[in-house]
Amino acid sequence: MANTEKVRLNKYLSETGICSRRDADKLIEEGKVVVNGKIAEPGMRVNDLDRIEVEGKPCARREKKVVLAYYKPVGVTCTEKDKHAQVTIKDVLDYPVRVTYAGRLDRDSEGLLLMTNDGDLINGLMRAANYHEKEYLVRVNKPMSREFLKKMSEGVMLKELKVKTRPCFVKEESKFVFRIILTQGLNRQIRRMCKECGYTVVNIRRVRVANIMLGDLEPGKIRPVVGSELKELYYNVQQSAAKGESGKNREELIAKAHGKDFSSQKRRTATAANDSRGKKHIGNSETSYRSGGRPGALGNAGRSGSRPKTVPGNKRQD
Repeated sequence: MANTEKVRLNKYLSETGICSRRDADKLIEEGKVVVNGKIAEPGMRVNDLDRIEVEGKPCARREKKVVLAYYKPVGVTCTEKDKHAQVTIKDVLDYPVRVTYAGRLDRDSEGLLLMTNDGDLINGLMRAANYHEKEYLVRVNKPMSREFLKKMSEGVMLKELKVKTRPCFVKEESKFVFRIILTQGLNRQIRRMCKECGYTVVNIRRVRVANIMLGDLEPGKIRPVVGSELKELYYNVQQSAAKGESGKNREELIAKAHGKDFSSQKRRTATAANDSRGKKHIGNSETSYRSGGRPGALGNAGRSGSRPKTVPGNKRQD
């Protein structure tokens, strides 16, 4: 049944899953959106009865909101249009509703990728000002020093991007593996940070986005995000957007919560949870490498369903 409620065109496009509102505004400004045979104008209102085309292709009606947790394998590129990419998300993700990624993972990284047709959710998760947490397990090419971990946590000046990264939580998991929680998403951020500190990244696995965990999901598999987990995700996005706290205050809040509480074990971490299961995962990740895991892999680390408690009011490719 057609939805006859009139909404702004950029919102409509975001609700179809084509793109975020910001990208929709760009498409409209560039004259790439046509409504009922005429080039669309910014701010116009439409509904499902209107004939809408984007870059010459008919726009589907708004679908019911869908949010998926997808384990992106190494080698898959987060793009739908790059002709130079050997394998894209579109090639490997078969789902009846058109969805797109809410925050990228580079081709050589693996792990949790949120896929959805909700443009507002995508925009909310990717806005750096919203300070959403993203958690990773990272393997580097040589044993880590205390100086390296300290520098990574305090923020690293990225010469290529001419920006210093935000303070973040960093914790050693084994001789070559560390856990890092970011609240921003600069291009290839973790790899650039490690490079500036004299280390080379061997493997990156994202194990959490906001409150959504990778859990026991296998590479290439998806699971719907539903129920209380989905409600918490939307609540986090809405709250972080509404609070409007200053970046400085939020950085201090995050650093205090993660830096002090984690180091003094006042919080339950995924490591502790896995240790209670016989140290099969993160707490013994070095053993995973030695016991036949593929080169560069992180073994079973990061597949636990537990997670560090997020800081209230906590953004893309890492």
